[in-house]
Amino acid sequence: MLNKIEIKNILKENNNLIKEIGLQGNDGIIKKDMEKKFNEIIGFSEKILNVVKKIKPNKKLVFLECSCGKSYLSFVLNYILTSKFGINAIFYGVDTNHELIQKCEETQLALQFTNMNFIEARTIDFVPIVSVDIVIALHACDTATDEAIAKGIMLDAKHIMVVPCCQGQVRSQIKKPHPLSSITQFGLLRYKFANLLTDALRSQFLLGSGYFVELLEIVSPKLSPKNILISARKIKNRHNRTLDDYFELSKMFNTHFGLQDLFFENQMKDSLLKTG
Repeated sequence: MLNKIEIKNILKENNNLIKEIGLQGNDGIIKKDMEKKFNEIIGFSEKILNVVKKIKPNKKLVFLECSCGKSYLSFVLNYILTSKFGINAIFYGVDTNHELIQKCEETQLALQFTNMNFIEARTIDFVPIVSVDIVIALHACDTATDEAIAKGIMLDAKHIMVVPCCQGQVRSQIKKPHPLSSITQFGLLRYKFANLLTDALRSQFLLGSGYFVELLEIVSPKLSPKNILISARKIKNRHNRTLDDYFELSKMFNTHFGLQDLFFENQMKDSLLKTG
């Protein structure tokens, strides 16, 4: 649909947009401390737009941005999809931070984007009133990424696209004995390996839940080490999938990953509410 250079040019043409969302200063230049974020948003947007172009035209798309913060990503996507391509889209942004949600609402008002809704809540507790097509999260910290994945599966979203931030929960759990003890005995290597293992567990959970999964880079690792996108697409014949590979990987390294608890506990709550 668009490549990074085209997206960047479109955004720089609309000074009002990138200024209102806080990426650009009054001098018309991207703020120095926001350059990395600006490029991450462009890279992530490119991957999302590649997914959107494969969805049948004239379909209304519903996005859910989890742990949205100031919703840079949703504002950029909204502008490109609606203003440049005339796509009918609705955006939900969810975050637990009251002040950030207020800021999003102020920005929405300034930009006159009437197709956006911002809700103060935990991702896992949010219940949308319409079906969600694409769940997105950019650097939702630690377990907030897992909430986004769990919620996306529970909502039966067609696409779940998350760029994780920190991966702390598994790091302290990697203890001997396991097949790579001779590697993880070193602190720095254990840190790096925990990041890989965390995203591998997330990917295996998505695979076992009936999604086709790709891991992609949104920007060069030289620009940002937090550049891995877990992109999942719901597939047909999902009932043939199992979580066996996920549990085998988790058992191999003696981990108890919070994603499974988030998913199964809240799935059970949903079931009880429906039957009650």
